[in-house]
Amino acid sequence: MLIDTHALLIVLVALLIDALIGDPNWLWKRMAHPVVLMGALIGRLDRTLNRDTWSEGRRKLAGILVVVLLVVLSGAIGFLLQVPLRQSWGSWIALGVLASTLIAQRSLYEHVARVRDAFAQGGLEAAREKVSLIVGRDPQVLDEAGVCRAAIESCAENFSDGVVAPVFWLALFGLPGLLIYKMVNTADSMIGHLTPTHRSFGWAAARLDDVLNLIPARLSGLLIAAVAPVVGGSIKLAFAVMRRDASKHRSPNAGWPESATAGALGVALAGPRVYGGQVVDDLPLNAEGRSSATPADIGRALRLLFAACALQALIYAALALVL
Repeated sequence: MLIDTHALLIVLVALLIDALIGDPNWLWKRMAHPVVLMGALIGRLDRTLNRDTWSEGRRKLAGILVVVLLVVLSGAIGFLLQVPLRQSWGSWIALGVLASTLIAQRSLYEHVARVRDAFAQGGLEAAREKVSLIVGRDPQVLDEAGVCRAAIESCAENFSDGVVAPVFWLALFGLPGLLIYKMVNTADSMIGHLTPTHRSFGWAAARLDDVLNLIPARLSGLLIAAVAPVVGGSIKLAFAVMRRDASKHRSPNAGWPESATAGALGVALAGPRVYGGQVVDDLPLNAEGRSSATPADIGRALRLLFAACALQALIYAALALVL
């Protein structure tokens, strides 16, 4: 069996520490965050091996080799950290502390909450500034409803990418699984784009990230749908909207948590958006829902996030008692 009690105890410690402490600024001002180190390595490989003079085929091959290198390197580091620690007493505490640095429950909540709070403190312009830190779309073309939708969508998608997926791979394969997932996910965010610069070089990173998120994204949608009543929503409706609309999203994975959130909140998400001055004409999720999301809906999305995180922790705790 891949999941054992020891792995589940590591998960529970990691979730608890992240929920209580998150990413303390005092620590990461004194040392580089693991994701920053990953990003520095990926950026270096991108600058070195993604050459304009190479053909698309050669750049694609270089991108594949880079992803193989990143997977082997991150897996090896995780293994070298985990093996000696696992031999010591209370190893699940030490491994849980390390793993907590790569889970984003608290930081995600705080970043999305800043967008909601900015409306009250500085109005639309302040909210645009805060939302620009968590989404890639052009904030200056967003009205109040657009900023609110962007924050809610980011909350839903990053619940999957930043919380459920890393915990899932940690539970299955320990620290090596967690590090491999975070490395691939970071590579996808940096080079997995359909731009002329990265459409070939970042192809492997984007495809592997899609594969690694296939199960976690669907689990995320189920968790969100299950806690819909905490915001006055219906489990049945949230689940139905998710099943119907998840495939409408341009991402094979993001549509699951986003459509479940749309159904739970009773609002329409996605639809046409502007990235880099270009309109992306996406289909709406939960088109029959309210078209104008409000700052209060961001608050409701945060309650969904809190409840879904709590439910996930309870599930892993129950598994630890059973196994």
